[in-house]
Amino acid sequence: MTTSSDTRDWERRVDALWAALDTYEDPAAFRARIAELADERPAEDPAALFERGAAHDSTGLPEEAVTLYRRALDAGLTGLRRRRAVIQLASSLRNLGRPDRSVQLLTEERAIPAERLDADETALAGAVDAFLALALADTGRDREAASLALGALAPLLPRYNRSLAHYARALLSTDPDAS
Repeated sequence: MTTSSDTRDWERRVDALWAALDTYEDPAAFRARIAELADERPAEDPAALFERGAAHDSTGLPEEAVTLYRRALDAGLTGLRRRRAVIQLASSLRNLGRPDRSVQLLTEERAIPAERLDADETALAGAVDAFLALALADTGRDREAASLALGALAPLLPRYNRSLAHYARALLSTDPDAS
């Protein structure tokens, strides 16, 4: 039986390994270390599957990552890791030439009501928008992509927030001269 202390220790070691990712010259060695940690958990543990997927994704193996992200989600991944898995799955699918599926996943993710998300999940709203903008651009929906990206950027600016947000919405107008 895994205790909360064991889980906290496992999470700490996973975080430390990710913090050291750039020190690994051999991507396979990093994946092997993640696999060692994942092997400490039950075979279909959603968090362990996610970490394996993320390791494959971060080391240039998106096909394998897609499979692992799907398994993690199917196994009941929740919370922040669930949101990260959706973003990362959508990004990998886009990179593998499936931007339509990426748009679908991220549009569904974006539609989740804020009250159903915790603070950490909500903090990734900009990432959802950014990756959705990339996928929209890949599907030829450039005005939607620009609108989404600019809308996400507007609140971060020290000035011109209202103007930029207005222009971002205007990009979706059927009249291109409306902006």
